[in-house]
Amino acid sequence: MSATGEARPVVTRFAPSPTGFLHIGGARTALFNWLFARHHGGTYLLRIEDTDRARSTEPAIAAILDGLDWLGLMPDEPPVYQFARAERHAEVAHAMLESGHAYRCYATAEELAELRETQRAAKQPMRYDGRWRDRDPSDAPADAPFVIRLKAPREGESVIEDVVQGRVVVQNAELDDMILLRSDGTPTYMLAVVVDDHDMGVTHVIRGDDHLNNAFRQLGIIRAMGWDMPTYAHIPLIHGSDGAKLSKRHGALGVDAYRDDMGMLPEAVINYLLRLGWGHGDEEIISRDRAVELFDLTGVGRSPSRFDIKKLENLNGHYLREADDARLATLVAPRVAALMQRAPLGSEDVDLLSRAMPSLKPRAKTLEEIADGARFLFEHRPLHFDEKAQSLLDAAALALLTKSVDALSVLNEWTLEATEQAIRSVAENADLGLGKVAQPLRAALTGRTTSPGIFDVLFLLGKDETLGRLSDAIMAISGGGIQGD
Repeated sequence: MSATGEARPVVTRFAPSPTGFLHIGGARTALFNWLFARHHGGTYLLRIEDTDRARSTEPAIAAILDGLDWLGLMPDEPPVYQFARAERHAEVAHAMLESGHAYRCYATAEELAELRETQRAAKQPMRYDGRWRDRDPSDAPADAPFVIRLKAPREGESVIEDVVQGRVVVQNAELDDMILLRSDGTPTYMLAVVVDDHDMGVTHVIRGDDHLNNAFRQLGIIRAMGWDMPTYAHIPLIHGSDGAKLSKRHGALGVDAYRDDMGMLPEAVINYLLRLGWGHGDEEIISRDRAVELFDLTGVGRSPSRFDIKKLENLNGHYLREADDARLATLVAPRVAALMQRAPLGSEDVDLLSRAMPSLKPRAKTLEEIADGARFLFEHRPLHFDEKAQSLLDAAALALLTKSVDALSVLNEWTLEATEQAIRSVAENADLGLGKVAQPLRAALTGRTTSPGIFDVLFLLGKDETLGRLSDAIMAISGGGIQGD
């Protein structure tokens, strides 16, 4: 609500610090802000909080924008860069100084260190004691450096009706007079956040619950300036599957790692992040449009979510099966080239990948697994055989492969149905189960013991390549020259 009691259009913001990649927790915060704005027909903004000049880097900013773009979470307006607004932040601090809501503090670094040591020895909370709160600035030495501090309320309590956490109360006596402007005139993060949120028209601050304490300190600035208080929603952090704080061993990586290294689809990551701490009944598979329709902050729980990479992989497997084959082929092609250490795949190879997708994707959980499963399509003859494949290519296999060549070479049409009938005939004539024939066939045609269904392998390789690979294997077995890895 505005100061006049009128409902304001919803405006949310995602405000990362560009000191590294866009991590998975930040991506979920961005998603919740994006969804809430979309659900309410509002605006979703991005603020790059780059005031830490020593740690903020251009590559980190690029990584954040790249991650948001991949996830489809780019803002509705160009990003706001916090550092560029330093003059505006300082302007607000001086306005508070003039109105009596802030004051100059001339305490030296040595004095503050002594204060902290005294408080530590007395086992007291370490906070500034307000020694310059009511002193006349003329008491300070001429030209002495100073900071500008907020004159925080000392009596009563501050209350936040948090949409996620509920009613949270802090006694004002626990809040110190935080620094607004440093002695060099630069604004602190706490000041900059409040000023930017106000100037950007942010109505709902949706962020991690590690910022909940900050909210109470920031309230002092909001009240001093007579600004509207945003609605707060502090979301519990993400923990690992073991309940411990999320770390790299749990999957706390950059969004780019899920895309590039693990081979996840953005829609799978979005769906998984949505269900980390938010739910709607038993629905697990939720499209983006459905999420916009359903999402509201009342569905966010108060307990930390547990990140489970296996669940993400299973969800990704679902979206792989649903994905367009041509799109998957385009995504998988560079992965195949990288795995095989070969030149990029040409258009004909990508077309082959697309045709192979119905066979490659059903059992895969990642793009990387699809790429690995597709390698057999692009191997050069003679194949190299892994250890398990070598063990299948023995004297018994020689007879079966020879019979298979005879049965396949006479086919006039190379279809799934025709190749299946031919190989089943070989198995029946040998009084064997189909698997006993399929296993050495698979080893001879792919160099491995795992692949798509054997009839898919035959069809995708085509008649000439199939017969060529089988002939190579027959010659190798006959001459005792099976080539291994």
